[in-house]
Amino acid sequence: MGEGAMSDQPSKATSPIVCYGLAVYLIGSLLWRVLIPAHEYPGSTATWLGIAVDVLAIVGLIGVRAGVPKALFWIALVAGIGLLAIRLTSTASWWTGHLMYSVR
Repeated sequence: MGEGAMSDQPSKATSPIVCYGLAVYLIGSLLWRVLIPAHEYPGSTATWLGIAVDVLAIVGLIGVRAGVPKALFWIALVAGIGLLAIRLTSTASWWTGHLMYSVR
């Protein structure tokens, strides 16, 4: 095969910053969205973008699972699923991504 052709050999290991960064992002986002109430509704584009980022972070975490300790992987995966589950609890939660909503 040529130089630019894809091979079945594994590529370089993923950076620990990426591996741990995804886990920290998912766990931190869940804590933020559970503990801090939202105070305004974002537009629909921001809502869908937030959902897309959460889904891509979960997919990325699954992709780099070999670089994350098992316990941290499972905690981060549950946190990522929790981020999506929060949106199903109420109309305000769907739009804000937060568990609680209050007007200042």
